[in-house]
Amino acid sequence: MIKTLFYLSGVEHETCSRVIYTDRSICTFKGSSVDISCTYSSYQTIRSKFWFSPERSHQWQSPSQPEDLSEDSQFAGRVQVLESERGRSTLRITDLTESDSAQYHFKYTTGWFEWRSSLPGTTLTVTALQVQVSRITVHQSDTEAELKCHSSCSPAGRLSYVWFKNGKEVTGEETSSFKGRVYPGDIISCALKGHENYGSPPVYAPKLPSVSVSPSAEIVEGSSVTLTCSSDANPAAKYTWYMKNGDPDLQPLSKEPQLVFSFIQSSDSGEYYCTAENELGRRTSDYISIDVTYAPKLPSVSVSPSAEIVEGSSVTLTCSSDANPAAKYTWNKENGDPDLHPLSKEPQLVFSSIQSSDSGEYYCTAENELGRRTSEYIYINVTCRFYS
Repeated sequence: MIKTLFYLSGVEHETCSRVIYTDRSICTFKGSSVDISCTYSSYQTIRSKFWFSPERSHQWQSPSQPEDLSEDSQFAGRVQVLESERGRSTLRITDLTESDSAQYHFKYTTGWFEWRSSLPGTTLTVTALQVQVSRITVHQSDTEAELKCHSSCSPAGRLSYVWFKNGKEVTGEETSSFKGRVYPGDIISCALKGHENYGSPPVYAPKLPSVSVSPSAEIVEGSSVTLTCSSDANPAAKYTWYMKNGDPDLQPLSKEPQLVFSFIQSSDSGEYYCTAENELGRRTSDYISIDVTYAPKLPSVSVSPSAEIVEGSSVTLTCSSDANPAAKYTWNKENGDPDLHPLSKEPQLVFSSIQSSDSGEYYCTAENELGRRTSEYIYINVTCRFYS
């Protein structure tokens, strides 16, 4: 309030220039309408007056000069200024959106004075409706749930609501609460009666989760690998990862959207799946297969028969190594040339009629594109055959 002194017929008089807002704050629903009112007075003739919002200053031609909301393109067709009585102005905004949340001020000018107080005007908060879900009972094929339509605004008086299930209005339900069975694929939303075009975001059980692996190329032992589970759901889904043939109740691998192997091992190869769950239901993904490749492990070597080896008998040396991709094998004899004279390029080195000259130490190599390993030596002692 601004007090002004002036003289009339030699007597000092006091008058006020003022703007008083009916409400300092208003909270209402998206899609509804609102009336923002004030009373104003001035002892001089008012030449112009309008409503403005300081939050719109970035749209003004001059940041210091407020502009009339009724000429703002964002409010085109949605703003009216009503003068139902002298000294009272009402700003009516229809089809409210959340972006309309702001402060609103009233300004007037006279021949020598401008009212544009820096004091707060009316703060408007516009909120969208939301569906809150309380799960009651989970059945094998559906979920018995209680849903509540609400917003952060406390509604004045009793409001009528409309509930929608799979795009169709649910008859007989006009309160903010809804109880019923929700099946996989059901989509449920609510709105204020008369404002059906401004309904809440729909709620629904998780859709079939999708799973992905990164990197998508060959997975090499020792590398970092991430499995990701995602599902469209509202409320947002919670995720759990499992390995096939594991105990899903006792051994969840992760309760996050991602299952991370920071240093993956060959033993991690296998099939994995995830579940996505919210208050309205649960879905299980398809399997994703992880095949970890690795260089050959230390080869093991064996000889058959393992008893005394007699000249002229049949003897087989076998080389084996755990590797992915499968290893290729080469047999060599100590002091031989491994590059020029490999004895065999098969897992087995076969002597169909072994001779005493074959006595000695043998070794094998196992190799794939990721690496190469050499076995320890195996000694062969061939006993001469004596004839009587």
